[in-house]
Amino acid sequence: MKTSFVMALLLLGSIAQGADRSVPPSSVPLERHCDRACLYRSLDGFLEALRQRDPWRTTWSKDALFTENNVAMPLGEGLWGTLTSLEAYELRLADPATGQVALFGAVNERGAVSPFVVRLKVSDGAIQRAELLVRRKFTEPRMMADPKFEKKAVFDEVIPAQNRLPRARLISIADGYFDTLQLNDGTLFTQFDDLCNRVENGVQTTNNPELAKRIHPSIGMGCAEQFKLGYFRYDDRLRDRRFDLVDEERGLVLARAMMDHSGRLQTFTLTDGSVQQSGYLSPHSYYLIELFKITPQGRIRQIEAGFLTVPYYMPLTAE
Repeated sequence: MKTSFVMALLLLGSIAQGADRSVPPSSVPLERHCDRACLYRSLDGFLEALRQRDPWRTTWSKDALFTENNVAMPLGEGLWGTLTSLEAYELRLADPATGQVALFGAVNERGAVSPFVVRLKVSDGAIQRAELLVRRKFTEPRMMADPKFEKKAVFDEVIPAQNRLPRARLISIADGYFDTLQLNDGTLFTQFDDLCNRVENGVQTTNNPELAKRIHPSIGMGCAEQFKLGYFRYDDRLRDRRFDLVDEERGLVLARAMMDHSGRLQTFTLTDGSVQQSGYLSPHSYYLIELFKITPQGRIRQIEAGFLTVPYYMPLTAE
């Protein structure tokens, strides 16, 4: 608590200093009801400020909070100081009901390209909360393969109004995915579309036969088949679950959580009878942001995830 309080003071101090700078804040008019177009304008303003490596080129609320990789820090720190460019890949979603907007993309830092996620909470035209997740290859050695950033049209498909699932149902389906992943023993607590695929940090980890040859045969399987095998038995907990954005028009749910690996499990038996060696033999957690595309039939069709290693049992920032 003391650390969070100190970081909050540092952030407020940075905002106060920034108010005196010569660069004026964005001239985007304040809008009390922020629809999808309004939220995308706020996102564009944030991204342009990031490109310029100057947070004061966009508008912030007085109580703004900025985090990178789940750590609160003053505006201008972290990626603001090291970004070379933003890559072309963009996957956007918006939730006018909560005033939030998010993007999955890629950043170039001095030639190193990394997947990243940004989530903004906008209030009266000003950014109240900005969260970045950057999975840097040089500081996160456990990379299965080089990332590929490819557009997936399924995320942009608009669902006819009469076929849309209600917000609570969409969240329940996404939460069932985390229940399935937690202590994975082959039981499914959600439903998967036959065409379901998952991409993690720019790497496809389902229906990927080439990667399966190097890592494990399960990576060549589909979503449901993979979970029925019980391959993720080493995932002890999916805690601090937050379902921040629900894009009902497109059937999208953006979730955040902490995934704990206690390191106690050394070997386990898959549902096909084979014995598997766990790849996680020391305590650590994953900080993750995950996006689910859900069909009108209530099945998970596509998953996009960004995550990185953090200290074991690190709490997720609440906002």
